[in-house]
Amino acid sequence: MLHFSRWKTLLIWLVAFAAIVIAAPNLLTEAQRSSLPDWLGHDRLTLGLDLQGGSHIVLKVERSDVVKDRLEELVANVRNALRGASIRYTGLTGNDQTVTVRITDPAQIKAAVDLLKPLTTVGGHSGSEVALQQGEEGQLSLQISDAGITADVASARSRSLDIVGRRIAGFGYENFLVRPDGADRIVLQVLGSVDAERLKNILNQPAKLSFHLIDESMSGQEALNGRWPATSQVLYSLDDPPIPYLVDRTAFVTGSNMVDIEPIVDPQTQETSIAYRLDAEGTQRLAQATEQNIGKHLAIVFDDQVMSSPVIDAAISGGEGRISANFSEDGVRDLAIMLRAGALPATLTSVEERSVSPRFGADSIFNGLIAGLVAVVLVAALMIALYRILGIIAVVSLFLNLILIVAVLSLVGATLTLPGIAGIVLIVGMAVDSNVLIYERIREEEKTTHFFAEAVGRGFSRAFSTIVDANVTIFIAAIILFFLGSESIRGFAVTLAVGILTTVFTAFTLTRSIVAVWLSARHPRHLPKSVLTHLFEHANIRFMGIRRYVFTASAVISLIAMAAFATVGLHLGIDFSGGSLIEVTAKQGNADIADLHSRLNDLNLGDVSVERTGGPSNARIRIASQGGGENAEQSAATLVRGELQEDYDFRRVDVVGPAISGELTMMATLGVLAALAAILIYIWIRFEWQFAVGAIVATLHDVIIMLGLFVLTGIEFNLTSIAAVLTIVGYSLNDTVVVYDRMRENLKRYKKMPLPILIDASINQTLSRTILTAATTLIALLALFLFGGEVIRSFTFAMLFGVALGTFSSIYIAAPVLIVFRLRPEAPDGEESNKTDAGVRSGTVV
Repeated sequence: MLHFSRWKTLLIWLVAFAAIVIAAPNLLTEAQRSSLPDWLGHDRLTLGLDLQGGSHIVLKVERSDVVKDRLEELVANVRNALRGASIRYTGLTGNDQTVTVRITDPAQIKAAVDLLKPLTTVGGHSGSEVALQQGEEGQLSLQISDAGITADVASARSRSLDIVGRRIAGFGYENFLVRPDGADRIVLQVLGSVDAERLKNILNQPAKLSFHLIDESMSGQEALNGRWPATSQVLYSLDDPPIPYLVDRTAFVTGSNMVDIEPIVDPQTQETSIAYRLDAEGTQRLAQATEQNIGKHLAIVFDDQVMSSPVIDAAISGGEGRISANFSEDGVRDLAIMLRAGALPATLTSVEERSVSPRFGADSIFNGLIAGLVAVVLVAALMIALYRILGIIAVVSLFLNLILIVAVLSLVGATLTLPGIAGIVLIVGMAVDSNVLIYERIREEEKTTHFFAEAVGRGFSRAFSTIVDANVTIFIAAIILFFLGSESIRGFAVTLAVGILTTVFTAFTLTRSIVAVWLSARHPRHLPKSVLTHLFEHANIRFMGIRRYVFTASAVISLIAMAAFATVGLHLGIDFSGGSLIEVTAKQGNADIADLHSRLNDLNLGDVSVERTGGPSNARIRIASQGGGENAEQSAATLVRGELQEDYDFRRVDVVGPAISGELTMMATLGVLAALAAILIYIWIRFEWQFAVGAIVATLHDVIIMLGLFVLTGIEFNLTSIAAVLTIVGYSLNDTVVVYDRMRENLKRYKKMPLPILIDASINQTLSRTILTAATTLIALLALFLFGGEVIRSFTFAMLFGVALGTFSSIYIAAPVLIVFRLRPEAPDGEESNKTDAGVRSGTVV
């Protein structure tokens, strides 16, 4: 019997009311939310940058800079130590991660070794990170270990976090996030309207400013042609062409001594400069150095380039001054921002960029809302047509389920992305699956009992394990996607996982309580009937009768797909191959594809493709990987921006360097394997081993055919494609588990029935659920395909194909495998079945 106590019913509706209250602020403006009482809470969904615009940039600490600085530090320490002890040496050099020096006096070798031993622990570095070795003829070497450099890189990353944050804040952005990623990366996300090129420019430079003296013992060109003193170095100016200067290595003032920095632009001459004020220590050092070197040249060095070389006319004792900067007005402001924020310990290279314009994000929101509305209307209409009053109950449950999803996402502070919206639309199609399973189970139970209320109670109880088993597979896929994907794919994974949990919750609490009220109020004697519900009621299709032909055909198609995959290959997107993907909109008129192609070819960027997308004024530009490392990819995107910015607005810019693309490829491969392993282990635990084997074969079949689809159609294969494949794997196994669950149940009931007939009966008994769930999911995906926008169209196309494929494989691939492996529990000796096969063959459980 279906019974809910009053306190349980009250608790369920309190949860529903709380969900409405929590989700409601998402519909209010910022001003309206601020007027709400504090106890009500202001939790709301955060829109991802693909919906509100912004830039996602991944920066990597340049290991070569860390090695160079550590090597120079070690060389200087060796020089100072040996000179301080009057130990004669020659050949002091630093290469790779090794410093070598030769002690010329054999009698001083032991003293030199004892003197240099402390250098292996200088700066807090452990002795195992710098090894001191003694060679022949007084040769000594200090080897910096890889572990030592790795530790320095991690330290540089940590010190860079605050500096990056200060630079972004100095740029005027407020809504941004900076977080560490791994040992050598920093991820930053800036929301809103962002000048990504300018932002990257102020983040990629160490901005190390220092004051030196020019070594006037020889000119810079003479130093290049000969040999310059070890205490000096050759640096080039910012001029074009650059001029070499011989500069003393010792800096007496650095950027850390500057306490006040302001950009200056002369309104008369438009000359730019930086006004600075030094702290007490810097003021004293500058005054002392300039007083002792009047008539000589001062070298103001910025990131190993001579910015200015003024003559010292008099001692600079006030601690204030100006530095001439041959930059644009924006450039000098950016320089001031960098100097105020502080110098980075190493260069940060952009290895990944994903930028979206706010207008493009607004279009994505509109398209997603339209697709969701259409999906809800169509699915609701189908459910009401199928189940009448119970269909209305399912629709009410669906609406509250969506509210619950928004409430949970708001509470946890989740970020809603465009794939996340696609996940909600997908849940619209899949959420009614639980209701269909319950209702169809009630229909079957209704034939075996005289009391309809008892049939309803059995229907909910017996459908529970099936619903849980079926949804676990998709939940596992969502969890794997969360750890696998980018920020936008994580949004899809979170939405899908939350949607699965809320769907199971609403099916067995909210829907059940409403049905209990309906039973109590109306006392119905049977399920509401409609023409559609009788379509599969007496289905007796002999699916296994043609299994050999279908299995053979599927095997041939799979072999063809594998051959195409091996020979033709996938059309890899930049996520896996590297390169740039840029979408532009013409500021006036339509996008001229031929002109775009011609102008971009003149930039000598290699393989460039241009195609129209999403309307006559829009174009998509694909630039193949440059093959020159991370900086080459960023330079290519910069060139395109510079070439087209006068005539086009940039809607979307994705740049992926080789390091990121290689990692994404590895993560995608491991993610797919991990998802398959986790799902199949679960099925192995819940069912017999033959079921797990059948699920493995069906899953491999689906993955192979899906890959064949991408090869055949030439659809770009990227991270969203991986999301589609994993979701389809979960969906296919969802359908397979429902059929397997009924087979397991029938195996216990009909112990003498031939396996092919039993499988046919099980499939026929669940056929209505299979067809109806596929129909609602396809309806939701079709709405997403037609109205969701160009960005996720390839994703929804793959999902549409995958849902149909998963439905097919659950019948004609997963089931026949059980026959091959002779799935049949042994009956006890002498036991005879007292059941007939007739009821099963007609789709009725007796």
